[in-house]
Amino acid sequence: MSSKIAAVRGMNDLLPAQAQVWETFEACAVRVLRGYGYVQIRTPILEPTALFRRGLGEVTDIVEREMYSFVDSLNGEALTLRPENTAGVVRAVIEHSLLYDGPCRLWYMGPMFRHERPQRGRYRQFYQLGAEAFGFPGPDVECEQILMLKRLWHELGLPAVRLELNTLGQPPERARHRTDLIRYLEGHHDQLDESARRRVHSNPLRILDTKNPSMQELVAAAPRLLDYLGEASLAHFEDLQQLLRSAGVDFRVNPRLVRGLDYYNLTVFEWVTDRLGAQGTICGGGRYDGLVELLGGKPAPACGFSIGIDRVIELMRDNASGASDPLCQVYVLHQGAGTYEIALQAAERLRDCGLRVILHCGEGSLKSQMKRADASGARFGVIVGEQEAAQSTAAIKDLRFTGATSADGDTGRQRAVPLEQLAPTLAREFAQLAG
Repeated sequence: MSSKIAAVRGMNDLLPAQAQVWETFEACAVRVLRGYGYVQIRTPILEPTALFRRGLGEVTDIVEREMYSFVDSLNGEALTLRPENTAGVVRAVIEHSLLYDGPCRLWYMGPMFRHERPQRGRYRQFYQLGAEAFGFPGPDVECEQILMLKRLWHELGLPAVRLELNTLGQPPERARHRTDLIRYLEGHHDQLDESARRRVHSNPLRILDTKNPSMQELVAAAPRLLDYLGEASLAHFEDLQQLLRSAGVDFRVNPRLVRGLDYYNLTVFEWVTDRLGAQGTICGGGRYDGLVELLGGKPAPACGFSIGIDRVIELMRDNASGASDPLCQVYVLHQGAGTYEIALQAAERLRDCGLRVILHCGEGSLKSQMKRADASGARFGVIVGEQEAAQSTAAIKDLRFTGATSADGDTGRQRAVPLEQLAPTLAREFAQLAG
C-alpha cells in the first residue's frame, strides 16, 4: 500500500462541516461592502516578486523571511505567492487605468501566503478580505471604512471587538522621529531582545509594538511619534476622531500602534479582541498615499484595510454564530422504479422555489432513507412511495416536530398533499418559519 500524502503544514483543508460558517461570513461581508458602494476586484495569486520588494519594503519581515518566492523554470521570471493583496490591487489599478474616470472603491477576498510558524489564527495559507479606496484625500473615507467594519461586526454578532487608532504622520516627520528613536534604542542596546536588535536600523518603529513584557518600560519611555508631527498631520487625525465621535464610534488612541509595511502614512487602525490570545488583531488598515506613485502610477491618495478571515471565523465559532441554517432543507425519499422519476421531478420543482433539496440516490428501504433524511439536518422529508405515486400525492413529514406522540408511535407530523401543490406548500412553510 502506498503511503498517504498529507497537506502542507500550515495550509489547511476547509471541510464541509466548517464551510457553512465561512459562507455566512462571506455573504454578510459582500452585502455590507456593496451597501457602501465597493465593487469586487480579483487579482492573481502569483505576482512578480519585484512588486512586493518595492511595495512592502526590502527590510520588512515579510520580504526578508516569509515570502514564497521562486524563479519560473520555463521563462526565468521571479514570482511570489502573494503575501498580502494591497500591492496587487494597486498594480491592477495602475495597469488598467482604473482611476481615469475618478476615485474608486474596490474589495477583494482570497488566500494569501506567508512562511511563518503556524498557530491558532495564523497559517501559512490564510484568507483575507480587504477594501481599498483610491482618490479620497480626507479622513471622511477612513471614517466610512471604520463604520463599514463596525456594521460588519454587528451583523456577524461578534462580541468585544474594539477599535484602536494612531497616526504615523508623513514620511519627513517619520524620518525625524526615526533618527531620534534609533539613537534612543542604541543607548539601551543591552535591554533589547534579539528581534529588537535586528530591527534597530532596519525597522525601528516595529519595536514599539513589541509584546515582550521585559521591554514594556523601555518602549514606554521611547520618543513618541506624535510629538514629531506637523500641524497638517495632527489636524487630519483630529478630524477623523471628531467624525468617529459624531458617528458614535468608540475608540482608543494607541501611540504604539504601528505597521510592519513601509507604505503606510497618517492614519492607521486595528480592530482587536482579547478572545484569540496572542493573535488578537482581526483587522488592520490605514492610509497609504504614496504607494500608487511608488509602483509607477500617478500620485493618488489611498486608504484600505484587510480582515483576517481565519481569525474572524474563530470568533464566530466561539460565539456560535452562522451555524444555525442547515445545509439541506428538504430530503426527498422514494421506493425506486417508477417512483424515482416522480421524486426527481418533485425535487426540481422544490429547487425552483429556492429550497435546498437532497434527493435520495440509490436503493434503500424507506426506513433507512428516513434515517439519512433525519441525519441530513433537513426540516422536512418528502416521501414518494408507491401509494403516493398511484394517488399523485406526496407525503410531507416534519422531521423536527416536537409535539405529542401519536397513537401509532409516530413522533413526526405527516400529511399528504397533491404533487402540484407540494412546492408552493413547502415554500409557504419555510416562509412562515423564517417570519
